[in-house]
Amino acid sequence: MSKFGKELIQSLSEALAHAKGEGDAVLHVPLDPREVRKRAQLKQAQMAPLMGMSLSGYRKWEQGTRTISGPAATLLRVIDKEPEAVKRALRD
Repeated sequence: MSKFGKELIQSLSEALAHAKGEGDAVLHVPLDPREVRKRAQLKQAQMAPLMGMSLSGYRKWEQGTRTISGPAATLLRVIDKEPEAVKRALRD
């Protein structure tokens, strides 16, 4: 069996266990982008490029008209914990 096939079976087994209420589940409490930005002492115009998005798109997050999910939610968590690391990583 291929590596992909083995990984697919493993992930489906984990999903089934989760559906049955077994195993460990990782739950992340949603972060408020405005609060993260304020703790990092950034303006909206500074935060948007850190998130890799337009200023208007970022504002929609803060206004609650656009939801944060997937990799963007993870990046928001990293900015909340280590804003300087993200700034260093994105410097030219």
